[in-house]
Amino acid sequence: MAQAPKVAPADFTCLLYEVRDHVAIVTINRPDRRNALNRRAYDEVEAAFRAASADPEVRCVIVTGADPAFCSGEDVKEMMTGEQHEASVARLTSVRPEPTPAAVAALECDRPVIAAVNGAAVGWGMELTLFADIRIASEQAKFGEIFIKRGLISDVGGLWRLPAIVGPAKAAELLFTGDVIDAAEAGRIGLVSEVAPHGELMERAQALAARIAVNPPLALRFMKEGLRRASYGDLREIGSWVSGALGKLFQTEDHREGVRSFLEKRAPEFKGR
Repeated sequence: MAQAPKVAPADFTCLLYEVRDHVAIVTINRPDRRNALNRRAYDEVEAAFRAASADPEVRCVIVTGADPAFCSGEDVKEMMTGEQHEASVARLTSVRPEPTPAAVAALECDRPVIAAVNGAAVGWGMELTLFADIRIASEQAKFGEIFIKRGLISDVGGLWRLPAIVGPAKAAELLFTGDVIDAAEAGRIGLVSEVAPHGELMERAQALAARIAVNPPLALRFMKEGLRRASYGDLREIGSWVSGALGKLFQTEDHREGVRSFLEKRAPEFKGR
């Protein structure tokens, strides 16, 4: 049975959520922060996927961002400093650390999910695209697993999904370098299935969602579950390991330097401690 969302979509302040013709459209709506995620936004991402899973009217989900970005990852000023950072470390250093709740909700959503990537999708923004079943990119989209630049590792998207999508060697290159790639390169390596003109992105995503949504909803859910079982592994096992590793890395000097250098807009100097 689908879990009830923690926050009702009607109460969202960081996301927009609407259901139209059996398709739920989830839009990250913090354009002034390039749709970077703070704690409230993470909670709303979790709630949006829980709501879609619990709604019998929803047969497909589209996730996108308010222009100009898809999602630029975590809001560094809020999430990697102060009380929110301390709360994250406390969660990740518990005896049995749990996977990121928003990631679990997205990955356990039993409706087909399309990511309509309209701009920068870096850090946890790229993770969110990897949680989708299908990715369509605007020609303005960019993708980057930039966690290594902050002295961290990726969430379960990069470690659990990316190798199956682009192959282990290309995944390793993206994860180890933190390089940001454009939409054309994402299409070339199979990260996205289509690159569209920016103004046509949502039209194409909605057309694909409509083609999916006309099919029998129960069969769609079983089809998605079959693909998940055949293509990936145990979400909660790798997710728990990721959380434990992040709990250690959040306390390193290199992580603090990665955050400071980002905020100070300078090149980092990592020490290996």
